[in-house]
Amino acid sequence: MAPETATAPAQSVKPGINKSFLDPDLDVDQWIKRFEVESREVFRARDQIVKQLKLKPGDRIADVGTGTGLFVEPFSLAVGEKGWVFALDIVPKFVERVGKISDILDLKNVTPVLCGQDDVRLPPASIDAAFICDVYHHFEYPSRSMASLHKAIVPGGQLILIDFERIPGKSREWTLGHVRAGKETFRKEVEDAGFEFVEEVKIPAFEENYFLRFKRK
Repeated sequence: MAPETATAPAQSVKPGINKSFLDPDLDVDQWIKRFEVESREVFRARDQIVKQLKLKPGDRIADVGTGTGLFVEPFSLAVGEKGWVFALDIVPKFVERVGKISDILDLKNVTPVLCGQDDVRLPPASIDAAFICDVYHHFEYPSRSMASLHKAIVPGGQLILIDFERIPGKSREWTLGHVRAGKETFRKEVEDAGFEFVEEVKIPAFEENYFLRFKRK
């Protein structure tokens, strides 16, 4: 199915999900302590995750919802000087932090991007891969955001979706209350946006998360 082109005002699928992130007084250090700790699965598994992306020198990747920039340096190293990393977020302070990290680490192939809540704000066919890690459930307007990603990824490019397993009776109360839907629903939404499901990758360190790979049609 071809991705929809939204014309009418979209309705949020989970109003207020990003309220804390859009607070102008957001404390970046507080989020570093929450995101970059061993108790967070994707932090512990970051090396395994990067390996499974199978990035090649020269690839262009969008880190969608980069947050505190956990994956920016490993992505930069993986794609090399001929590749590029677009670090996207809706939070100005996160985008500013990624810019500072890039300067400090001398990552010359990184562009921080302040994206919109319904638009990744990347040019057509500008990336080979998109990485959405623990972020998709924060998409308030998923059909629009995915339509903009579909345009940005070259045909045959990959999209990686990592999110929380949401299984009533099994998942934590936090997950059930915070994450709006389970893996099958999210997979269908991505497929409906014009992506073909390729595989679910098993990450040994994952207990609460899953890793899905898609290909842009």
